Amino acid sequence: MDAGSMYSSSSLKAQSRFPLQQQFLPRTNSKENLDRFIPNRSAMDMDYAHFMLTEGRKGKENPSVSSPSRDAYRKQLAESLNMNRTRILAFKNKPPAPVELMPQDHSHHHQQPKTAKPRRHIPQTSERTLDAPDLVDDFYLNLLDWGSSNVLAIALGSTVYLWDASEGSTSELVTVDDEDGPITSVNWAPDGRHIAIGLNNSHVQLWDSASNKQLRTLKGGHRSRVGSLAWNNHILTTGGMDGQIINNDVRIRSHIVETYRGHTQEVCGLKWSASGQQLASGGNDNLIHIWDRSTALSNSATQWLHRLEDHTSAVKALAWCPFQGNLLASGGGGGDKSIKFWNTHTGACLNSIDTGSQVCALLWNKNERELLSSHGFTQNQLTVWKYPSMVKMAELTGHTSRVLYMAQSPDGCTVATAAGDETLRFWNVFGVPEVAAKAAPKANPEPFSHLNRLR
Repeated sequence: MDAGSMYSSSSLKAQSRFPLQQQFLPRTNSKENLDRFIPNRSAMDMDYAHFMLTEGRKGKENPSVSSPSRDAYRKQLAESLNMNRTRILAFKNKPPAPVELMPQDHSHHHQQPKTAKPRRHIPQTSERTLDAPDLVDDFYLNLLDWGSSNVLAIALGSTVYLWDASEGSTSELVTVDDEDGPITSVNWAPDGRHIAIGLNNSHVQLWDSASNKQLRTLKGGHRSRVGSLAWNNHILTTGGMDGQIINNDVRIRSHIVETYRGHTQEVCGLKWSASGQQLASGGNDNLIHIWDRSTALSNSATQWLHRLEDHTSAVKALAWCPFQGNLLASGGGGGDKSIKFWNTHTGACLNSIDTGSQVCALLWNKNERELLSSHGFTQNQLTVWKYPSMVKMAELTGHTSRVLYMAQSPDGCTVATAAGDETLRFWNVFGVPEVAAKAAPKANPEPFSHLNRLR
């Protein structure tokens, strides 16, 4: 088991702090790359050529057989027959100009040889650090998410705060009662407008962030806190401390449509594949299950597709690969410290890397073959890995406690991290995608650049 909650905060400290205060040369046509010239035979005098190659040169090669009278005769004969030419071969057209092997400066950008792609610079420090008092230091919870509408949600104690990264505006969505809280999970729906909030009392609330109104409460599924949430279109999947995984259809009154039973301890990681066909779940029982919706039976205990038992500690960190649909990355807790890669079609473990520290969260780069991991004891670092070689590209430090939560901006460039040190940091880990780099610069490229404090 991993160390769970380490939360403690004095009321005096909370009162004195505000939440979140700051290319090859071109190949020319083969007809142009001429290294010899074929003469035009219609312009040649073949008889004269034969004479000059045989008889015409004997006088010069054998000067003893020549005489002044003979030379005078030959000169007169040549003038009479127009034989005073010196070229044996004649060309009808001028030869083509030679091909330039080196490009001129004015065309250098068209003929520049291809070179190896320069290594991308990864900033070693966070772009911005915000204060996050009352952030619960609990490995099993999921308290940070960044929605498709570019709004970040974070739960601090019993309150959910929203930050609009496009406008820099801040709002408090909800504060739950003490008997219901604290908040144990948050997750944005795909539309970026609706958000699910898991509570310590086993309930799940659905909110409309645009109207700031609660839509409904999902009850009766779990017997204890709901620490993990995952959306699949209109299906909201919830994972609880009771080990149950429930699919809820939020459109209907009787919302429980499937129940997955396989974990014997708290479910702390839930992730649907991009296709929405497979669900990966991780638990405090050191297990990963792969569930397939095509085999699901309504209101029954659904059998898993694969049960993966290689980890030796709690599995919270799960991430589906964006460029290979059946590739899943998982991270183990403090007693495991490994990142493993799985083929979810076969259930085979493809690779395992010992990271040396607790793996709290994983995120794939949406634009390059890279993976980002966040860690706990002992370095509390972020590590950027090149996939599939798993060579470390960078290690980012700044947090002084385990980096429990990570969320990625909609464009895939910025990553937000929240840690047990009660700070929220923003990192330009994944650079700027080529498409975005060619576009006009944004008025506010840095998230929350003009935000000083919240509340």
